[in-house]
Amino acid sequence: MRIEVLGATRARREDGSSIDLRGPRHREVLARLVAADGRMVATDTLVADLWPDPPAGAVGALRTFVATLRRALEPERPPRTPPRVLVTEGPGYALRLPRVAVDVHRFEDALAAARGSPGSPGSPEAFASLGEALAAWRGPAYADLPDVGWVRGERVRLGELRLQGVELRAGILLDRGDGADLVADLDAHVTEHPWREPAWGLLARALYRAGRRADALATLRRARAMLVDQLGLDPSRALRQLETDLLTQSPALEPRGSPWLTTTARLGPRTTVDVARALALAGGDALVSSRRDRLAAALAAERTGDVALTARVIGAYDVPAIWNRADDPEQSRAVVAAAERTLAALGPAAPADLRARLYATVAVESRAEDAAGPAREAEALARTLGDPALLAFALNGVLLQSFSRPGLAPRRDAVGAEIIALSTRHGLPAFAILGHLVRLQSASARGDLDAGSHHAHAAEELAAQHESPLVPVLTQWFRALVTAVRSTVPVGPSAAQAAAAYRAADTALEHAGMPGLHRGLLPLALLGLRLLHSRPAPTDPRLDWGPYAPWAAPLVLLAQGHREQARVALTATPEPPRDHLQEALWCLTARAAAQLGEHAIAARAARALWPARTEHAGAASGMLTLGPVERYRAEAEASARACRCSSGGSPRGRCQCLR
Repeated sequence: MRIEVLGATRARREDGSSIDLRGPRHREVLARLVAADGRMVATDTLVADLWPDPPAGAVGALRTFVATLRRALEPERPPRTPPRVLVTEGPGYALRLPRVAVDVHRFEDALAAARGSPGSPGSPEAFASLGEALAAWRGPAYADLPDVGWVRGERVRLGELRLQGVELRAGILLDRGDGADLVADLDAHVTEHPWREPAWGLLARALYRAGRRADALATLRRARAMLVDQLGLDPSRALRQLETDLLTQSPALEPRGSPWLTTTARLGPRTTVDVARALALAGGDALVSSRRDRLAAALAAERTGDVALTARVIGAYDVPAIWNRADDPEQSRAVVAAAERTLAALGPAAPADLRARLYATVAVESRAEDAAGPAREAEALARTLGDPALLAFALNGVLLQSFSRPGLAPRRDAVGAEIIALSTRHGLPAFAILGHLVRLQSASARGDLDAGSHHAHAAEELAAQHESPLVPVLTQWFRALVTAVRSTVPVGPSAAQAAAAYRAADTALEHAGMPGLHRGLLPLALLGLRLLHSRPAPTDPRLDWGPYAPWAAPLVLLAQGHREQARVALTATPEPPRDHLQEALWCLTARAAAQLGEHAIAARAARALWPARTEHAGAASGMLTLGPVERYRAEAEASARACRCSSGGSPRGRCQCLR
């Protein structure tokens, strides 16, 4: 069996005959599973991907599509035997086929093999396989499917890989002394994709190989004019060096000793990062893919041994980050490690812009881990360079490292204001959105919901203009927070309406590609809503508290009447991580300690919360609230004051716990 998605989605038997996949929904389910690359796709995700507004019977319809596909793909499977191709796995489905049986996977593998690595360049066989894989393209990937989120992201990603494959193949041919006959194809390629600098270089080399040196030079000058006039960019160092080589007829233009490793292959990681950066703003699967491709590009660049190239590739992924809990901690640690290795290899004499980008990357990717030093280094370097985009990226690192203790919302507000001003002056819409979201968070922390609403609206307007679909997902949470606060006043919405608003926001977030933000957030928001209304914690066992379980557990156990178990859980509760929700988690500890009479823990929580006493717990996230911090801090301090100090054995006005 063969599955093909590089063009219209279709399936074929080994003899080449077509398999009837029935309707467009059946093809879309199959294509979505192909895009998952063998991973399980949850039923809820499939439903959301197939229907922007799922009907009541969506899950049943999906099961019908799957059953029909199974009959089409395995027509001879005996009744009541488990399927082997489209399998049920956990809460969803997965496609189990060898990679050679799926054209997109053959293409990706052929591209990787042809690239090879400096120590083991791609072989002639890999080059031949790349040509075959490129020839298998019948049009845009998933050409017959609607232009919805997951399809759009995959189509962009694969289209970029196809262009890289075309350029890689041309570069290999030129490196080994062939390629004079590539002129027409490369000329059409740069006409269709004029922003791709490597393609201009390849066309110039092909013209030179064909004995057309003057045309080769004219091509590079066309590229320079286009880049300067239309983008305001100078040509890359590689294009400038190629022009010099053409003028001097440098020996560097002659066929190379290792025909399978090309300059184009070395430039591939940077191009991949550029696409990954664009995909990251789309959210969902595109965001997940962008992070994966970004790390792969960084490691590929590192394998070249070119430290400056590696620094540029790692630092090119300057995607604004608003949340300081990593979606994939292992991946973030790998990026930080690569950046730190590159910084060490570059040394202090390296160009300031490279070092600034690497320091900013460390600060952003470290998130809740302590990287305040790299954040300061990045900011200091960026302020001397006059590069607004670099300074905005560095300030993003400063933001994510501004959670060293509770109560720092005013400091983040000032940084957010600078990012907005900088981005507005210099046309950096993605960072302008970041600045407004940061100021939304700080306004929420102050309890200024009107200011928060202003920044939410500003962020949404920019997102609509610049196609940033993740922004409304975040602002929907802010509006649920507003509903929760207003549910505490007599003429406001009900607590049930606030809970419904939180659940609707959670549904939107579920498919946004940000598990570090999503997991555990809804239960914490519902707990905060109950605390606003002086009600016990929710005890629904289906709630997944995720990373917030240690701090919620004592209150949940108290609500269930398990007082001693709650005490044990409280004593095991760690100090909250230094992130957007640290004040909220300290408040949960303060409440549990006060209710259990654990005076020392209550005193510790009261001390931690003192700097944030004028803020609202959890609202620094801009997504949920537990109410004023002072309410919890005062309750904890009152509990600590009730302590009988061991020195005297009698109540004191201020016990040693509070000193």
